[in-house]
Amino acid sequence: MSLPLGVAAQSGGPDKPADFLDKEFHRQRREALRQQLPANSVAVFFSNPLRNRANDVDFHFHQHPDFYYLTGYREPNAVLLLFSDQFMINGVATQEVFFAQPRNPQAESWTGKRLGEEGVKQQLGLTYALPATSFAGFKLDTAAFDRIFLLDLPHDLRNDPSNPADLHDLVAQFRQKVGLVPGQGFAHQQVYQIISQYDAQAGPRVQEEVKRQMAANPALANNTFLKAYVNAKDAAARAALAAKVPQEKVDTGFLEEKLSEMREVKTPDEMKLLRKAIAMSAIGQVEVMKAMHPNMSETEVQGIHEFVYKKYGAEYEGYPSIVGAGNNGCILHYIENERPKLGNDLVLMDLGAEYHGYTADVTRTIPANGKFTPDQKQIYELVYAAQEAGFKECKVGNEFNAPNAAAQKVMAEGLVKLGIIKNPEEARRYTMHGVSHYLGLDVHDRGTYGAFKPNTVITVEPGIYIPDGSPCDKKWWGIGIRIEDDVLITEKGWENLSSGAPRTVKDIEATMAKPSPLDSFKLPELK
Repeated sequence: MSLPLGVAAQSGGPDKPADFLDKEFHRQRREALRQQLPANSVAVFFSNPLRNRANDVDFHFHQHPDFYYLTGYREPNAVLLLFSDQFMINGVATQEVFFAQPRNPQAESWTGKRLGEEGVKQQLGLTYALPATSFAGFKLDTAAFDRIFLLDLPHDLRNDPSNPADLHDLVAQFRQKVGLVPGQGFAHQQVYQIISQYDAQAGPRVQEEVKRQMAANPALANNTFLKAYVNAKDAAARAALAAKVPQEKVDTGFLEEKLSEMREVKTPDEMKLLRKAIAMSAIGQVEVMKAMHPNMSETEVQGIHEFVYKKYGAEYEGYPSIVGAGNNGCILHYIENERPKLGNDLVLMDLGAEYHGYTADVTRTIPANGKFTPDQKQIYELVYAAQEAGFKECKVGNEFNAPNAAAQKVMAEGLVKLGIIKNPEEARRYTMHGVSHYLGLDVHDRGTYGAFKPNTVITVEPGIYIPDGSPCDKKWWGIGIRIEDDVLITEKGWENLSSGAPRTVKDIEATMAKPSPLDSFKLPELK
């Protein structure tokens, strides 16, 4: 049976979909980053760790998005080194060395085939690969480099005594190579990065954040530079310090900055996958609209969405699915999804498929019985108007906060008109979050949060949440509404990638009146 949305039969063998990013994409990403490395430097990347679920069962492994972006590798216990200049190893000049989880027939019979170093070279196009077991003895003279770049080090690692090259050991071996004592981290460098990146736009807030982090982390409390920054008397003093952030040999800020710039702007290959993830997520919303009824549970609603994703070939959900009926919809990240009956309440559904690493993020709020009440409709149409205002600000060159500012203004003024608040300054009680974030390999993807660039994908997701007990007329209690769409910003304007999911009151009610293929799907009663 063929499936829509480009879910191919298989390619490159009988066990793989046809449309993964190819090795040339990842090679180009590595080269684009390497070109930005200063002379005589090395960038070091670690894969994500395995995480234990219970006893001898691990969670399904999910690769670090940056590691996947640069390599396409989907296994744990690996290290990538990128060199700014030619590096000689065993008489061979290379600019990249990859340490792969080694082949192990016994382990592979339990957990699946591994690429090994030869597979990494052949299938992923890495020019020089070694088994991870050789990393301990790898001669990396860190003293010879002017700069060593990291994305911090993985932490909270579980050591597998039977594996001398698990991530726990690889990180320990790297610490030894660069002379970092056990437990020493880079918290100060992360704060330095915040200062250098955001002081110009939000100095007072940055100053407060640095104070908070210094109070929470004893390792930062006596840092001379940070003490000077938090005690700076005015913007000029702060800016002078921000221009002189200490530069250390082992640096955790450079790669954050460069990868945020790169991942913010999507390539055509990335957009193919992102469009599929978003399209199947929108279809999931449509199918749930047709299937929903008051006797359904939150869990069942979640299951229908996720069944649609799996039907189209999505590997995972991009984040824990949120299905909140009534007052549960006023909890922004409600993931229990355990209410047994929806009743006649509104149901907020914030879900997204992850397809080959790229995730959607689509929210619709609908009445379980198929019809909005007059009060629900008023709040819904206010959120809708706010989203429309946000869309209009999705233009190249506009500041990242422009959609949020426009949407918040509409919601604040509307809440005053409805008598829910007395003045616009009170609106944040009911509109707690901003309306946009980047979207891609992470649901809250990397980006610079500067002016909009072409081929950037963001969300536009205004919401109003009036939980039980709020200081307003009780008729509004328990109404939580969020409308979220995924928007591509182009040279010509913006495109709503998730427009396949109905947004207006009229279209939602019309869709909910349609029959569902699940209407006749009945399971036997459990005894």
